[in-house]
Amino acid sequence: MEQRIPWPDYFMRIAFMVAERSTCLRRKVGAVAVKDKRILATGYNGAPSDLAHCLQTGCLREKLGVPSGQRHEICRGLHAEQNVIIQAAVHGIPIGGATIYCTTQPCLICTKMLINCGVEAIYYAESYPDELSEGMLQEAGIVHEVLPCQG
Repeated sequence: MEQRIPWPDYFMRIAFMVAERSTCLRRKVGAVAVKDKRILATGYNGAPSDLAHCLQTGCLREKLGVPSGQRHEICRGLHAEQNVIIQAAVHGIPIGGATIYCTTQPCLICTKMLINCGVEAIYYAESYPDELSEGMLQEAGIVHEVLPCQG
């Protein structure tokens, strides 16, 4: 008898599929907000709706030689977690109490936003070196850990 994949693996695989829509030239990231085993919203990193994407314009941060994790404010794109929050808000879907599945650990800015949204847990497939983000999640009591995508 064939086994069904566990729920966390199912949602993490979906996050990776969502990341395939990303238009970022540096890192494709996907995120999924889930509550009661139901998907509330998804998001991937890319420019705001109806604006030129980095695939078309090139990466400004790369052109300026900005290292990964720095100077996010000069990027055309929104992060996947920001787009999850925006998508939920636009459609009137509260994400308080939700679990977030991300292909990459949220940065500090996204971490602060997710804390204020009241998410319960954040699982990510790849760590991101951000000690302040890690400390804030711990202080907020939000479960957060690496959940490698299986297959």
